[in-house]
Amino acid sequence: MKSNRILLPALLGLFIVACTPKTTEEITKTEPAPQPVKPQVEEELSPCAKFSDAPDPDEAETNYVLYRDFLRSNEMETAFDYWQKVYKHAPAANGKVHYVYSDGIYFHEQFLRTETDSVKRDSIINIIFELYNQLEECFPNKTNYVKARKGFDFYYTHKDRASKEEIFNLFRDVIDAEGKEAPYFIINPFTALLVDMYAEEKIDMAEARKYHDTIMEIVAHGVANCKGQYCQAWEVIKEYTPLRLEYFETVKGFFECGYFVDKYYHLFEASPDDCEVLEEVYSRMSWGGCDKEQEQFKNVIAAANEHCVEEGTLQQAFSALREARYNDAINLFKQALTEEEYADKKGYINLVIAKVYYSHLKNFSRSRQFAREAAKERPNWGEPYILIGTLYASSGPLCGPGRGWDSQIVVWPAIDKWAYAKRIDPESAAEAQRLINRYSQYMPNKEDIHQRLLNVGDTFRVPCWIQETTKVRTSD
Repeated sequence: MKSNRILLPALLGLFIVACTPKTTEEITKTEPAPQPVKPQVEEELSPCAKFSDAPDPDEAETNYVLYRDFLRSNEMETAFDYWQKVYKHAPAANGKVHYVYSDGIYFHEQFLRTETDSVKRDSIINIIFELYNQLEECFPNKTNYVKARKGFDFYYTHKDRASKEEIFNLFRDVIDAEGKEAPYFIINPFTALLVDMYAEEKIDMAEARKYHDTIMEIVAHGVANCKGQYCQAWEVIKEYTPLRLEYFETVKGFFECGYFVDKYYHLFEASPDDCEVLEEVYSRMSWGGCDKEQEQFKNVIAAANEHCVEEGTLQQAFSALREARYNDAINLFKQALTEEEYADKKGYINLVIAKVYYSHLKNFSRSRQFAREAAKERPNWGEPYILIGTLYASSGPLCGPGRGWDSQIVVWPAIDKWAYAKRIDPESAAEAQRLINRYSQYMPNKEDIHQRLLNVGDTFRVPCWIQETTKVRTSD
């Protein structure tokens, strides 16, 4: 992402004309009351070399204008030649703008894209980060900008140059300083790091909750106040952040009852006699610590007792699930798999386990494992493949930044699973097609695959936790 790297300075003029009406009447003149004189505040300029410090200031300023014009027209070689002259004598330009440094970073990022020699690549990367350091030194008011850009580059491009903690701290500093005005491009990576830092016990729940709420406030503000092309970026962020932050639903006590009621109770209202929905909502409200005497919870409990009755080990397993004792529930479901009385329900039980791993524990690989076991028990059953496809399609925030190549290619194996479910099971066909129609738009486009020297129909191995071979397709 290289937005806002090529910026042109704006020149504004303000003309004020003051007129005094004439009159033929004789008036008495009085001395005006003395007005306080406002002290003239000089704008603080960069301490680094400016046009005025160059051997030939006019030439330095001309070279600045020329390199920016050539850069604007994408004549990179000529632009870089003039940029070098400006950087040598007047890197702070007029003392007010940092573009010589930020454009220098842009130039070297472009060089890096085509350089294959590892030694030369390291040298270019060193230059990039040295330019960041100089920018911050010469324009202290741009410290947050530098931290944001550095963190972004570390996270996506130069992962070997900084630890997770270092990148997280850079982003956290920016968010603490900028609040709701934090730059959009750090929100997705900061969100992913927030989850990782908590999961790895490097921050506590209080800090995680604080920044969860802060992220949601920033996103709401960004979506509500965005302009032009940035609105599309904020829409991407709006799609990504809530999904990634759902991880915290697996943390006991992170959210209060109201969060789960607001998010899940409407599912019960839409399907009040669907056992799968009832178990889901019942479990969520239990996990959230809702009072069973609360009206909404009482409604769910009554419906579950009426429509979802099991006996024996399964009854114990579903009771544990309702009470949000997820590991106990899984162990009891596994026990049921070994009992003769449930021999004809093995497919169903395996699928329930798979759904618990997906919905409540966010363990995608274990969910897939049990979905595959479910499919073995019932030939030509599409539902396990619907779930596996959903696991893959939901992996965009896990395998990438939410949009872009790494997050888009997960759709390919997802559609493979849904297409298979549609082919083998008429009862699953409608749901499978609905999902195919919904997610096809998120596949890479023709330009994306051509940039990677791929063609439609090529065999492709999807990485991340998925590790499946699929076919290249495009959204267009």
